[in-house]
Amino acid sequence: MNILDEYEKYVDKIGDRKTLYRLVAKKYDVKNALYPGSHIDISASLVIPSVIYIDNYKGTIKFFKYLDEIRSYINTNKEYSEDCTIDFLGLDYNANFMLDKVDLIISQFAGFVGQATKKHLKKGGILLCNDSHGDATLAYFDNDYDFIGVVESNNKIITNDLNKYFKFAKERHIDKNEVLTKMKGPRYKFQPSNYIFTLK
Repeated sequence: MNILDEYEKYVDKIGDRKTLYRLVAKKYDVKNALYPGSHIDISASLVIPSVIYIDNYKGTIKFFKYLDEIRSYINTNKEYSEDCTIDFLGLDYNANFMLDKVDLIISQFAGFVGQATKKHLKKGGILLCNDSHGDATLAYFDNDYDFIGVVESNNKIITNDLNKYFKFAKERHIDKNEVLTKMKGPRYKFQPSNYIFTLK
């Protein structure tokens, strides 16, 4: 299979996240991003000029061996004027590595990305995450982050009335240790598609 056919088949499977990334990049003036646990979701590079992808899954490592083809595809389809910059690290994102700090960290169905990689985020930078594995819940309890918005399923950013999130239909305590153990986000009354945090 052609490497970009593989990507397009993957987008058909997971849905096109380009609209989500465009929305966040435009609102928060994102020029560079880090995408740990990305698998082969290169959609971020279509709307963000510089993206570093990190994943140690062997299928992802194989995909990114074709970086020239990927860059060519991005430069043909990108929505910004400058040339794209794409880098890939075939590592566990929990590993200790050095990077310049970025404007945005993307966390999609990949574990506790916001905890493991926040050292690579600029002060005032954005963490975009869902709560499939509890990453948003952990960020909510993390004093290094401020909870500033959500992205609803209609791809609209909401920044007001945030107090209703991270609450259950019947009031009860959020068990952070259970989230850490089970790696699963709790079932809250309101479940936006993504959460937005900023690093203090």
